[in-house]
Amino acid sequence: MDIVPPMHVVKARLATQLIFLVCGLGMASWAPMIPLAKDRLALNDANLGFLLLLVGAGAMLMMPTTGWLVARFGSRIIMACAALVIALALPLLLTLSSIASIAITLFIFGSSIGSIDVAMNAQGVHVQNLYGRPIMSSLHGLFSVGGLFGSLGLGFLIKLGLNPVYAIVSIATLMILIMLSQYKNLFPLEVEQQTTARFSTVDKLSEGNPRFNWLHSSVLFLGIMCFVVFLAEGAILDWSAIFLRDTKGIATEFAGAGYAAFSIAMATMRLVGDKLVARLNSKTVVVSGSLIGAAGLFIAVLSPWVFGALVGFVLMGMGAANIVPVFFSDAGRLPGIAPTVSIPVITTIGYTGLLAGPALLGFIAQQFSLSTALGFVALLLLLVSLSYSVKGKAN
Repeated sequence: MDIVPPMHVVKARLATQLIFLVCGLGMASWAPMIPLAKDRLALNDANLGFLLLLVGAGAMLMMPTTGWLVARFGSRIIMACAALVIALALPLLLTLSSIASIAITLFIFGSSIGSIDVAMNAQGVHVQNLYGRPIMSSLHGLFSVGGLFGSLGLGFLIKLGLNPVYAIVSIATLMILIMLSQYKNLFPLEVEQQTTARFSTVDKLSEGNPRFNWLHSSVLFLGIMCFVVFLAEGAILDWSAIFLRDTKGIATEFAGAGYAAFSIAMATMRLVGDKLVARLNSKTVVVSGSLIGAAGLFIAVLSPWVFGALVGFVLMGMGAANIVPVFFSDAGRLPGIAPTVSIPVITTIGYTGLLAGPALLGFIAQQFSLSTALGFVALLLLLVSLSYSVKGKAN
């Protein structure tokens, strides 16, 4: 019989889910604004790629710093501050007309994305420990739901006749209201410290040489695999709207449909992800998922119809949904290496792919085409499938 968790833990789970929703909403709301920014600032693909790199640079700078801030002040304060900055940045990203000002804003926007991501995952770990059963897939599922509403919401409100500025202000206001309404239900620093003391363990196998464990081949292997999968996700976030508009001819207000299709598929698969991994095994999920994701990208690139491209993005979302959770589980079970060493390493390498990798695709698109850049990502996913089938271990 399942043990019913205390009500304050149940409320904390719901609050954490909604923070994941806020993060997905804020991050994805930028996606349909990218084509507008490209036109407003008269950018080519290479210049746009450089601006997108600033989002990644801000996030990667703040991620390790946020770990220290969370330990010092607690994750809920960091989440609240980051959510507020993201909400304030969104209207600026829609209206700023100089490259310098939007570059600074994108860097701050990315820094806040990195901060809230680390803080909400830290909160999620504490909630999961007290909840008594896995809940991380459902948390990340709400992030994908937020991605769905973020990618479609702005275009939908504009289509209804709302001024674009009012539309994005409405989304930003919703984010702030959710954060404020759930703040009291999130665990404060004192509860996080108590949970850490209760559930933490010391890995004696890795105490002897913690400084160099990050160079272990198994850690680097999982980090590189995470890099590729996160890169594929970042490609959909940052480039799907431009791909659908410029290559497939979709109207600008519906350009976010590609990321929406991707988000729907990913959210659905993540909500059933825990049961899926238990029924199959980690190797099957990773190998088949990366093959499905690669096939989806190839279909999106090669299909002459918009509908075909959307089907490809759905397959990409279905395939990629549960790969990264498997990688994190693998990192937590590496023999002789503490999870406190392996997980931060693969997180840093992986998020480099999500936040900075799409800038690389911008340079590939400038030299060749955006279709070529997305095809390159599909080939990388095929390498993930092949590599993990040889090196990965089934549970």
